[in-house]
Parts: sequence; structure tokens; C-alpha cells
Amino acid sequence: MVPRVIFGNGSFSQIGDILKLKRKSANAPFIFLIDDVFKGKELAARIPLVENDKTIFVSSEFEPKTYQVDALVEQIKAEYNELPSGIIGIGGGTLLDMAKAVAIMLTNPGSSAEYQGWDLVKNPAIYHVGVPTISGTGAEVSRTTVLLGPERKLGINSDYTPFDQVVLDPDLTQGVPKDQWFYTGMDCYIHCVESLEGTFLNAFSQSYGEKAMELCNDVYLKDIPEDESRDKLMMASWHGGMSIAYSQVGVAHALSYGLSYLLGVKHGIGNCLVFNHLEEFYPEGVKLFYKMMDKHNITLPTGICKDLTEEEFTTMINVALSLEPLWENALGKDWKKTATPEKLRSIYAKI
Repeated sequence: MVPRVIFGNGSFSQIGDILKLKRKSANAPFIFLIDDVFKGKELAARIPLVENDKTIFVSSEFEPKTYQVDALVEQIKAEYNELPSGIIGIGGGTLLDMAKAVAIMLTNPGSSAEYQGWDLVKNPAIYHVGVPTISGTGAEVSRTTVLLGPERKLGINSDYTPFDQVVLDPDLTQGVPKDQWFYTGMDCYIHCVESLEGTFLNAFSQSYGEKAMELCNDVYLKDIPEDESRDKLMMASWHGGMSIAYSQVGVAHALSYGLSYLLGVKHGIGNCLVFNHLEEFYPEGVKLFYKMMDKHNITLPTGICKDLTEEEFTTMINVALSLEPLWENALGKDWKKTATPEKLRSIYAKI
């Protein structure tokens, strides 16, 4: 679990005081990885740089890749004689996952691609802080950092992955474009459906999943004030992330990973594109999803897979089927009887 968290409007202003206590020496900087949409904006100007601290702007246009993580680690090691005092990720799921991965790889040898999987990390990461600027992914609280590698899209799932500190400031989520707000929030909603209907469910994850589901319903189906909506979605993201940390996701995430790997489809919209066709697996969840789309006038793109070759379909199917814990959570130990390549191909063909 994330050991330290602060929540509240304006709480980002405390980041300097938080970091002051963690600085190792004058030569050990804090590295801020921040979404480049904030370049030249007020948030970037509020970062409290001291000594030889550094801000690195990172594009979130595409999912985070293992080679990007490796390049950042190389750059930081080449520039400084000491390991940084800490890594701070500011942005959505892409930046938060990037920060977690860089913090891990600064203390572990080799490429980040070697650590994609479960419990492969040997050495503790350096101190790392997450500051979400959009709500829904649960990346601020999860024990994984999902990366696109040379062979698969898969997280570095380990006890060393979670942040040491998270700053939840709902003010930072103002101004998110509506489509992005919906797709990222649906990532949280889909986490809840997959967790609550999975075979790995236990009372711990259920309590978080049910609360997150309740908050998602408030945000996406009720008419509540915008500031209340920001607060609730930020907490829905946290609870949804906690729920899957102690259970697992399912069919939508497995199929979405295939889309991301082959076509670079971003995670939030990828989940929506897949979930749209999963009535067979999650009938009630999909019905509610349609209601949420209707209320917010969301129209999903179509024809994403219409021009793919058989070889490309096979690539997506293989990536999806390689995520065995997700399928087992969704369908039980005999999941291979249901999740056949033919079944997956028929779903992808509808997207």
C-alpha cells in the first residue's frame, strides 16, 4: 500500500515541504517528470526546484514504453554523480507509470523490459512520489507500472512499485477535455466491474470496489456540482486502484492490452472500445456503461480493426492471451475453454 497520502484542494502547494525531508544531499536532486501539456503553464511554474533539481517534460500522447524508461534512466545516471533523492511523476497514468518505472530501474540492472511480469524486481526503488492530474487509472495507488515492451504490454508488478507518497489535489484535474475525462473515468469503472465480478474477489478488494462503483455512479449518472465531481472521481480512482491491487482485472483489460500493443490505442479509450462488446461476460456492467455513454453524449470510434491482416489479429490475440492471471480472474481456472483465439478474434473484429 502507498504509505503516505495527502488529499485536498491546493494540497500540491505542500510538495516542497514534503520533499525537503527526503533530500539526501545537495548533489542528489529531485527529478520531476511532468506531462508536456503543462509546459509553460502555471502548474510547471509551481514546481519547487532547489539545488540541482530538474524538470523533464514527457509526452503522454502515447503509452509509456520500456525503451523510453531505459533512456530516461541512462540520461539521469549520466548527468548526476549520485542517485537522485527521488522521482516525482506529475500527470495521468502515463506519467505516473513512467515515474514508478524510472524509480525502479535506477536501482536495478538491465532493461525495464526484463522486469515486465510479477515480482521480478530484486532491489527497492528510490523514493518516488505521484501527483495525478487526471482521475481514473488508479496508477497513483497500484503496484504495477504498465509498459509497452518489445514483446508485450505488461506491468512491472512488484512490492517496490507503489509510490512512497501520493498528493491528491482535485484542483489539478480542472480543464481535462471531456472525452478524456470520460475514457479515463471509465478505466476506473471497468476496474470495478472486473474486480467485483472476478474469481479472485475477497472482502478486502470488494469493499474498495463497491465504494469506487458507488462514486462512479455519482459522477457519471447523477447531476452533481463540478467540484464535488472532481473530488469523487479522484477518490473513485484511488478505491478502484486499491480494489484491483488485491484482486485483478479481467477480459476488457486483457483485450485492451492487445489493441495498445499493436495499434498504440491509449488505455482508457481502448478499454471502452473493448468493453462495448463484452455483454457476454459483464451483462450488467455493459448495460450501465451504455447509460453513462448516453448521458454524456459519447460516441466511440468504429472500424479500428477493419483493415487488419490475419497476422495482426494473431499478434493482438497472443498479447491478450499471455495475460493469464487476468483471464483466470475473469473466467476461473478453466478459462482456456472460453477464451479461445476464435472468440477473441470475433470480439476484435467488431471494434
